[in-house]
Amino acid sequence: MTDQNLARGVFLAAVSLAFGLGAYIDYPLGTFNRAGPGLFPLMVSSLLLLIALAMIVRSRFVAQVPMHFNMKNIGLLMVALCGFAALSKLLDMAVGITFMVFVAGFAATSYSFKRNCIISASLIAVAFGFQHLLGLNLPLF
Repeated sequence: MTDQNLARGVFLAAVSLAFGLGAYIDYPLGTFNRAGPGLFPLMVSSLLLLIALAMIVRSRFVAQVPMHFNMKNIGLLMVALCGFAALSKLLDMAVGITFMVFVAGFAATSYSFKRNCIISASLIAVAFGFQHLLGLNLPLF
């Protein structure tokens, strides 16, 4: 499979099916009036599957793009995710989020300190919202 567009669609469909089938098999779905814990993941994975199918169909009508992997970017993203997990556990989730955003920013085509600050602040605000509005136990400050 050398077509990058087709590979993206197939990968997204596989992820969607894995989560959708997991939700369908492992959790009760309930009804739309009284949703069970498996209904929301099943609905989201179904929408993701529709997007994946559209990508697969679209890949047949556009020019093929050869597959290529940028190992530097893959490595940077792995370091960013592992650093987020380690720093969130050892220090604080806000430190982990900031580290992740700034390290992953090096994988972009252009590095922007201002953009990274805005993204970090936005993600920390979302984490605070999850902590205070939803009552999640997140290690923030």
